[in-house]
Amino acid sequence: MELKEAQQRVDDWIGQFEEGYWPPLANLARLTEEVGELARLMNHRFGPKTKKPGEGDQDLALELADVLFVLLVIANEQGIDLGEALERTLEKYRVRDSDRWVRKDEG
Repeated sequence: MELKEAQQRVDDWIGQFEEGYWPPLANLARLTEEVGELARLMNHRFGPKTKKPGEGDQDLALELADVLFVLLVIANEQGIDLGEALERTLEKYRVRDSDRWVRKDEG
């Protein structure tokens, strides 16, 4: 799915409710909550933190998608085209970090 389509699908979902988009700081709080859930999963899976007895497995893909969903919400609420913004960011990294790491041999 392209980012533009993803943003439209999120907008369609939110558009069916009277409440519409939450205010920016509420969305930031939601993003923080979702990133916290992702961090907890990563710490369980790859870090020293063990799960509580009876605690079920979490799905890394769904936790990442929850973060993406809220990012799409924030972008929509602020009128930002994330596809265009990502293109600018990739160009920034291409220019800034082109000689930062050792490249793999192309062979």
